[in-house]
Amino acid sequence: MQELKKLKKQTENMKKIYSTIFLILIFTCTWTALAQNPFKFTIVKNIEATEVKNQGNTGTCWSFSTSSFVESEILRISGKKIDLSEMFVARKIYLEKAENYLRFWGKANFSQGGLAHDYFNVIDKYGLMPETVYNGKKNSNHNHSLLEISLKNYLDSILKFNTIDPHWKENFETILDKFLGACPALFTYEGKEYSAKSFAESLNLKTSDYLGFTSYTHHPFYKNFILEIPDNFSRGQYFNAPIETLIDLINSSIDKGYSVVWDGDVSETGFLRDKGVAVLLPEGILLGDSLPIEQIPSQQLRQYTFDNHETADDHLMQITGIANDQKGNKYFITKNSWGKKSGIEGYVYMSEKYIMLKTVSIYINKNAITPEINKQFEIN
Repeated sequence: MQELKKLKKQTENMKKIYSTIFLILIFTCTWTALAQNPFKFTIVKNIEATEVKNQGNTGTCWSFSTSSFVESEILRISGKKIDLSEMFVARKIYLEKAENYLRFWGKANFSQGGLAHDYFNVIDKYGLMPETVYNGKKNSNHNHSLLEISLKNYLDSILKFNTIDPHWKENFETILDKFLGACPALFTYEGKEYSAKSFAESLNLKTSDYLGFTSYTHHPFYKNFILEIPDNFSRGQYFNAPIETLIDLINSSIDKGYSVVWDGDVSETGFLRDKGVAVLLPEGILLGDSLPIEQIPSQQLRQYTFDNHETADDHLMQITGIANDQKGNKYFITKNSWGKKSGIEGYVYMSEKYIMLKTVSIYINKNAITPEINKQFEIN
């Protein structure tokens, strides 16, 4: 009897062990299937870019992406790698936004966001700085959550009075100093003394060489207009083009050795952060172990998703090249600012169809514009 009980207990224990092993195997197989990446890319062309950075807990992707774009332009022009300070530019735009916010009596957007033309406005008005001179960090990572709250609370406190204190900027700068560190008036870089303005001038950049383009039907094509998105606080204008022309502009830029600043939507189901890929996936559909079949988006669908807020300008990145997957589908190689551990070593491969639907705007070097497209816009 005792032997029978012992044998029964051993059998039950073995069942538990086998059950555990089975569950582990199921979990392992499922995890392996989920971890598999069906995408295999062949690079067609890729423009040299600087190191991938991490914007941390900030909404300053616009500064990181445009800074990277400018760094690639400097590489193209001079062959020199320069690490520019994103936070110098972001700091100056906080001040520009504050002035705008007060002029509109607090009825304007004040946030961490911005757009590519804001970066070029800073170059013209204030200049640039190297990262080694001003990194805008008080800790190891960027974090502007409390900074934004502090700045906005200060501005709102000013608006409670009948008149604005003419010295308000001094206190505003003090808050910026507290969170980002003081900004030097003069600095030494590679043995020479510069101001921010003289340093920018030494880079031989012409900000007039860079133009913004978008593609929406609520304004006439081949004209420019102020793009109606919250982060366009400075009311920058974009040339309006059919979506096919917008894609042609990106292709022409890469073909001629110019990168592109991309502004668009990354909150979609098909923006696969872990795989470093962005594709158009129907809502609720998960990617399996095969490539998705993407539909070609229409101009009308672009407009519809823009007007109903499905498409938003929630992130800016730098397009540096073109790749094909194993079926010959085109992807744009895009440098992100979420650190090297995100995506494919910090890059995202966005499908051409994803770009067609989810692009809000682009910024390019006007020398990449083909004569045929230039005729339609009459760009000088």
